[in-house]
Amino acid sequence: MNNQTLLIYDFKILFEILKEFESQLNFKILNIDKNSNIEEYKNIKDNYLFISKKLISNIDNQLNNTKFPIEITKLIENINIKFLKNKYTQQAEINIGHYKLNLNSRKISYNTKYLNLTEREANILIFLSKSKKPVRISRMQTEVWGHNSKLETHTVETHIYRLRKKIKDVFEDDNFIKSYKLGYSIK
Repeated sequence: MNNQTLLIYDFKILFEILKEFESQLNFKILNIDKNSNIEEYKNIKDNYLFISKKLISNIDNQLNNTKFPIEITKLIENINIKFLKNKYTQQAEINIGHYKLNLNSRKISYNTKYLNLTEREANILIFLSKSKKPVRISRMQTEVWGHNSKLETHTVETHIYRLRKKIKDVFEDDNFIKSYKLGYSIK
């Protein structure tokens, strides 16, 4: 079953052209007139892509067509490439609490806010998210850093402190990484 949808916004002629050979396309097409509420379409479950004659504000996933006349084969090729990139990006995202972590870009996001993470910070979050109970500092030293757990170091605490500060500054969330007597966990 095809789960990719091209949402054509205020571009009726393009919709009519693509409708002619829709059966040969790798995606569904849907026409949206300029009086529709675009926000409704942002929540569809499919891998979607907006296309219009001009850039639509507040829509991340869009292909803007500004070259006229349109080369249909080139346009379809660009649409398919964009869908492939979206699919790859979706596969690289994991949910950690109410946040999304993109493993490729190492960006953690919530709603419209995002934060760039270092590789180590991303690894800390991934490691903590896999545990149901607090993780001891010695285990994090061994598993995340590869250190001998008998070393006396404050590396873990320092990284957690800085990561908490970054998350609080961007997302105003000072409860995401919890500290316990036994170690750290993600709420």
